[in-house]
Order: sequence, then C-alpha cells, then structure tokens
Amino acid sequence: MERKFPYGGMAVIEGVMMRGPAKTSIAVRKSDGSIILDEQPNSDWSKRFPFLKWPFIRGTFVMIESLVVGMKMLNYSANMALDEDEEELSFWEILITMVVAFGLAILLFMVLPTAIVHYLHGYLTGPWVQNLVEGFIRIAFFFLYVAAIARMPDITRVFMYHGAEHKTIFAYEAGKALTLDNVRQHSTLHPRCGTSFLLIVMVISIVVFALLGEGTLWYRIWSRLAVLPVVAGLGYEFLKLSGRYYGQGWLNFLIAPGLWMQRLTTREPDDGQIEVAIAALQRLLDEDCQSSLPKPQVGGVVG
Repeated sequence: MERKFPYGGMAVIEGVMMRGPAKTSIAVRKSDGSIILDEQPNSDWSKRFPFLKWPFIRGTFVMIESLVVGMKMLNYSANMALDEDEEELSFWEILITMVVAFGLAILLFMVLPTAIVHYLHGYLTGPWVQNLVEGFIRIAFFFLYVAAIARMPDITRVFMYHGAEHKTIFAYEAGKALTLDNVRQHSTLHPRCGTSFLLIVMVISIVVFALLGEGTLWYRIWSRLAVLPVVAGLGYEFLKLSGRYYGQGWLNFLIAPGLWMQRLTTREPDDGQIEVAIAALQRLLDEDCQSSLPKPQVGGVVG
C-alpha cells in the first residue's frame, strides 16, 4: 500500500493553511460567510541544497521555513477576514508583531527560566539537577501561557480552526472522503502537531543543555540559544517517528504528553470551520493528484 504524503497545516485567523509536497494552500472565511482560497508554490531550497533534507538538519530548516510561511499566511488571513470598511494590516505591521512576539517568547521560555535556575544554583547540585529544574520551569511557563491566552475569544477561535485542521488531516490519512460527517468523527489531537513538537523540544533540551555545563548567566543564555538548532533537529526526528508509528503501544506513552498538551491548543470546531479546513486540504489534493476522493460538500467557496 502506497504511503500517503504527510500533509501538515496551521490554523490562521478565521482560516486554515495546508502544506503539501509542492504547494501550500490557505482557506479563509470572509466576513460575508464565503470561503476564499489561495495557494503558492513551496520554496525550492531543499531541492537546490539537498543536505537540508538530511536527518537532524531538516528539523531546523523546517522550523525556519514554517515561521516564514506562517507569517505570510497570517498576514493574508488577517486581511482577508477583515470587514470591508476595516483598514488592511501591512506586511510590516504583521512583521513587527511577529518579531515582538518571538522576542517575548525567547525572554519568557528561554532567558527567564535560565536566570531563575542560575540564581538558585547554590541550592541545586550539578548541571543535571539544574537543567531538570530549568526544564520543569520552562514547561510550567508554557502551560500557564497557553492556558492564559486560551481565555481570549479570538485565540479560542484560532484553536477551533486548529482542531478542524487536525480532524481533516486525520480523515484524509484514514482514507475517507472529506465530508463533514467523516471529518467530525476524528480527534482534534494529532501526533505531528506543532504543540507536541514544542513540548518534545523542551524535554530534549533538558538533556542537551545539561551537557553545556555551568557558567555565567550570559554563557548559559547564549549557549542555549546556540544549540537550539540541535535541539530542534532531534525534536523533529522524534516527531516524525511518533507520526509514523502512532497507535503502536510501545510509543504511545512517549506521545501521550504532547497529546495532553494539545487539549490546551485545540478546541472542537463547528461545521463552518471544518468546511474551511476541508476546502484548504482538498485544494492541494486536487492540485497534487494524490487522491481520488470525491470533492467535499462545501458551499460558498470562491477562489
């Protein structure tokens, strides 16, 4: 049996992005209720530089590429979801917002836990104990951050689209027609989710950072930032492994924490959000000729 391409995606503002082998599509629900579709070719960097596909290197490349593509798609979805009388956001406004958000993430999840443990090192014996405590603090901060933003109505809707994306990909991977009835049956928790990736990275970092030893606060911070590509590479390989062998008992206990964390970042979607996710994935399936499944039962699609 031919192995299906592992389609991925991302929830955006009032929409869903789906990424295939050659193109990336996006479907956004406009304020008038219609769905607008767009697509763009994927970058050819990995074709031009084959080493970017090598294990343990591809993880960093995928992470950087995902950030770039994600920023573009967020910009597009934010403008498409606006009412006609609202002013569109510029690329630079979105870029500045993303840079500030990325900087705050580094401060909250990297600098602050490292600083706390550094000033407590007199009470913590050895780098292994210190990094274990640092890792728990980092995970706790991430948990509290996600739990806090999940209370915001706009973020809740993004999390619902996140759930719709997972359900739709699950239905495709199960070989089912992309209809509302079929997609509804599936879980919002997927082993290849970016939330699981972040948790995996935080756990792996405990081991990798411990190998860096002790030092000044600045050494601790910059050394951790320097080895992030290594941590991301290891995390990506584990994520691919968990996606390939999902459902097999020997790996389930390792996947479970990431699935639990996804209960914070996904919500059960409504039918309208599922329609958007189906539209985004079906666009790629039609383009890539990867499936003979019937077209989804979606109304009001424009594009």
